[in-house]
Amino acid sequence: MLLYFITCVSFFLFLKPFLLIKPLPTWTNEVRLISLLFHKDMLCVKSITKLFRNKFLVGLLCQIPTRLSQKNDVVEENKDVSQQDLLDLPELVLECILEKLPPSSLCQMANVCHSLRERCVSDHLWERHMKNKWGRVIGSVAYREWKWHVASKNNVGSLNRHHGKQRSLIKFMSSLHWPFSWFMRMKVDNKSVKKQSYLQPPDSFMTLYLALENGNFWFPAQVYNRENGHVGFMLSCYDAELSYDPNTDTFQARYPPHGRRAIAAEHGIQWERLRAPPVDTPPHDLHISDCLHDLHPGDHIEIQWRRNKDFPYGWWYGIVGHLESCDGNENYCSCHNSDTVILEFNQYTSGSRWRRTAISRKDHREEGNEADGFYGGIRKVKSESEISIWKSLWPSEVLD
Repeated sequence: MLLYFITCVSFFLFLKPFLLIKPLPTWTNEVRLISLLFHKDMLCVKSITKLFRNKFLVGLLCQIPTRLSQKNDVVEENKDVSQQDLLDLPELVLECILEKLPPSSLCQMANVCHSLRERCVSDHLWERHMKNKWGRVIGSVAYREWKWHVASKNNVGSLNRHHGKQRSLIKFMSSLHWPFSWFMRMKVDNKSVKKQSYLQPPDSFMTLYLALENGNFWFPAQVYNRENGHVGFMLSCYDAELSYDPNTDTFQARYPPHGRRAIAAEHGIQWERLRAPPVDTPPHDLHISDCLHDLHPGDHIEIQWRRNKDFPYGWWYGIVGHLESCDGNENYCSCHNSDTVILEFNQYTSGSRWRRTAISRKDHREEGNEADGFYGGIRKVKSESEISIWKSLWPSEVLD
């Protein structure tokens, strides 16, 4: 209606000079020009409607009070502050935030953008999580095994990629008759490369942590009182390969074969029954003892023992005892000067053949026989935490 009204008024003003004898004022010439413009724009009704709508909005905005305008400015400033990006924070503040995040949150943050991913997969963040959760059971032997595991996977992957290129070339040559095959293959390859770029580094602490957490990596460690505390393994610690079960928060173990016996397995092992190997000695090798001249009565020790020479060694807990010629009086005891060291295993009864054994201080090697087993290397236990763990595993009854 407004359009038609303006058009009619303009047309009336245009014809007025012919209807009136009195001369018109000078401003009517400008009105004529406006009418011509409106007449031209009638060919596009849409543009005229838009013009009036914009003019109306401009006039309405001009009537807004200054106070309301200032209030909107404050709202816009607050909006800008609320939309501040996380990456705009100072570097130290952002690092402190990431250090407080648990591993699951770090994984989620790594999927946000490339910049956060570079920060969230850094070793200094995941090394702390590794020590907090896995430091007690993951030692130098496990780290070495992990590096070998990663290297072997990389070699297999490169070999597969080499064969894959040959197969893809043959496939490409056989499908040249289809003009779109090359384009589709290029799209697939680009997607795979893009997906590959978001994977974590293969030799990082993050990759190791996730492999352990998901149970995908069998790592070497030692198990106290193996085979669910079997009486034949009380107060001992044996090497095994372990895998974590995240559903039960326990471990499953695979023990080295004993002679012709098959590999023994055990499930449901609790955290407190595990430890990282304290020495870098394979289970079938003799440990070189370097503490024999430092052993005194009352010292806590671990000694290698195996049933026969086809079996792997296990570490057994014991205490350095007194010679039979010594009455145990500390003021007159000279057992530490003797070439013979007495080892006592007090979990057995006093009449048991496993209760005491003697080894040479000077030239100790593997000693024993097929009946009583073979005693190997010795390590002195100095840590109070290790001693307390052995005492917590003490059997409720004396063994025969």
